[in-house]
Amino acid sequence: MSSYLYLAYLSVKELKAYLKRNSFENYEVLLSSEYAPFLSIIAPAYNEGFTIEENVKSLLSLNYNHYEVIVVNDGSKDNSMEILQSTYDLIPMELDKIGSIPTKNIKGVYQSQNPAFNKLIVVNKENGGKADALNVGINISKHPYVVCIDVDCILDKDALLKLVKPFMETSHKRVIATGGVVRIANQCIIQDGRLIEVNIPDKLMPRIQVLEYLRSFLLGRMAWERLDGLLLISGAFGAFDKEIVIAAGGYNTKTVGEDMELVVRMRRYMHERKLAYTVSYIPDPLCWTEAPETLEIFMKQRSRWMRGTIETLWAHRIMFLNPKYKLLGLISVPYWTFFEFFAPLAEVIGLLATLYFILAGTMNWHYFFLLMIFVYSFAILFSILTLFTEERTYHKYTKVDDFLKLLGAAFIEPFYFHPLSVISAFKGYIDKIKGTHSWGEMTRKGFNKK
Repeated sequence: MSSYLYLAYLSVKELKAYLKRNSFENYEVLLSSEYAPFLSIIAPAYNEGFTIEENVKSLLSLNYNHYEVIVVNDGSKDNSMEILQSTYDLIPMELDKIGSIPTKNIKGVYQSQNPAFNKLIVVNKENGGKADALNVGINISKHPYVVCIDVDCILDKDALLKLVKPFMETSHKRVIATGGVVRIANQCIIQDGRLIEVNIPDKLMPRIQVLEYLRSFLLGRMAWERLDGLLLISGAFGAFDKEIVIAAGGYNTKTVGEDMELVVRMRRYMHERKLAYTVSYIPDPLCWTEAPETLEIFMKQRSRWMRGTIETLWAHRIMFLNPKYKLLGLISVPYWTFFEFFAPLAEVIGLLATLYFILAGTMNWHYFFLLMIFVYSFAILFSILTLFTEERTYHKYTKVDDFLKLLGAAFIEPFYFHPLSVISAFKGYIDKIKGTHSWGEMTRKGFNKK
């Protein structure tokens, strides 16, 4: 618990410093700057027919001058490719150069005949998974920085302007990756690829995920950015130095946690070559995504996250408590090992031990109830701290009813959502032992449109 409080303290401190630094920032200057980095946005798509039209519109209408959008259709079984072809009037194109990262076969590369969509490139390829689709995008991208994004996401109009700032500001260290905040878009109103109204989901499952994401991004990753020990850039939205990505070997297609594994491998690459670098993080709410609303899809997602964590920690086990990797090896990797990998297992063992003590008649009920009250109170207070931080900073949920819904979710979460998360993580253990390698299909319901 003390570690959570310390990370929260560091996060709030770093968040205040960030807001102070950027309070007078004029992004219009950056928009018109000739020194603004050139970007390639890569959006893998698999069975995204419900949302793909709105999402591509969002990507094509961002406030940024120097960028291209590469949508990689990863062998979709639905009508995703047909929607792209009809909406954007696609025709085949020839590529001058293709990168060297091994990938599945590319069936065709297309561009739009409509000058309004001249930034758009669409790739149709054999199914190979998200990592393989991202590698295809990296291979055909022509700019020095790649922005990898889930195609079901909606970006803030200034998302790219804010995301590239660390690449321009840091001179003494090479910024190899930058991540941004991801928030839940369920129940929000989308118009022409833009988020125009923020709402709290009516359903309890995605509503609690709003609170969970706020905790994770506002009171977690800000602290790791301050310590320069961040191991994860969300696969939903992150920017990378393409030269280092290629040097490190691109995305690993043999793991379902390709986003975390790439960041760890890039950091390891830089450490082992004694190159000065950093991984940055932007606390602004830049990216909005659709969260699972059903238990089945939720458990698939969280099981996959656990399998990805296991695969990444095992692949880079040499870093565990290794002083050669400094803070990364002595703090970041051990923290993920004990608090992300072992925590669900410890909870299950604790539950079984509790049941044993009850059946054996040796349970100290007075101590048990005091402990439960303390743990529950801490969970509630930490969530309230998260809501207070959100209210004092970005205040995206402006309605009183929305705040009360999140507050109510905080009281329900320990009894409802947390046990489901532990069960899902434990399922990830079992799936990994059984040798499950599938990424798992995430069925989309689509955004509310106005």
